[in-house]
Amino acid sequence: MIVGGDTDAVSVLDRMTAILEAFGENDHGLRISELAARADLPKSTVSRLVSTLVRQRYLERDGPVIHLGLRLFELGQLAQEPRELRAIASPFVADLRNTTGETVSLAIPDGHEMVCIAMMRGRTSAALTRIGGRLPAHATALGKTMLAFSDEVDVDALIASALGAPTPHTVVDHAHLTRQLARVRQEGIATEVGELVTGVSSVACPVFAPSGALLAALSVSGRTGDFDLDGSAPAVRAAALALTRRFASVD
Repeated sequence: MIVGGDTDAVSVLDRMTAILEAFGENDHGLRISELAARADLPKSTVSRLVSTLVRQRYLERDGPVIHLGLRLFELGQLAQEPRELRAIASPFVADLRNTTGETVSLAIPDGHEMVCIAMMRGRTSAALTRIGGRLPAHATALGKTMLAFSDEVDVDALIASALGAPTPHTVVDHAHLTRQLARVRQEGIATEVGELVTGVSSVACPVFAPSGALLAALSVSGRTGDFDLDGSAPAVRAAALALTRRFASVD
């Protein structure tokens, strides 16, 4: 009986997870039928589980439309490492935004993606994502910074895969991307021009942990044409280096 109960509990958890993960970054709410299709679950099951998740505040209901709930945000704020990183990095992010006048983002690696954990918007609000948003590694300066200092086997596996092209400017040629990453390792600066969002470009530098491993990446982004990539690079490099030193001093 206990084993069966545990199995049932895991099954319910898997279904609830499928429902929560059905929401995409650009969704403004989903109906039960849309959730059922995305989660690949019966509508009756989704309806029942959504009612439970709404009661627990993991989801919110606005008529027939379902939204992610406040409790998920509250739990996300408790994630220890990102919260500590964000607290330490906040003054550096603010200084860099004030120096450049452009949008500054701090992101950490998670698999083949970068997760934005801090952001301050600049004069043009030229942002590639939002706090908590995920960025593809090969199509962003933040991601290329991560790839340049990642395990070679993992990088080779990503490059060998079918790379998506969010815009016509995205680098998907394997040889070209490999050369870019070699340059980032050599110079410590990554750039991209309209590879993720047309009309938005960015420059990023690595932030290292005391062990020497990549901890995060810091970037500045602006409107292509108005944004001076080369001119902003020294400020980003200086801020990333200062942040690396700050982390090294933390007990």
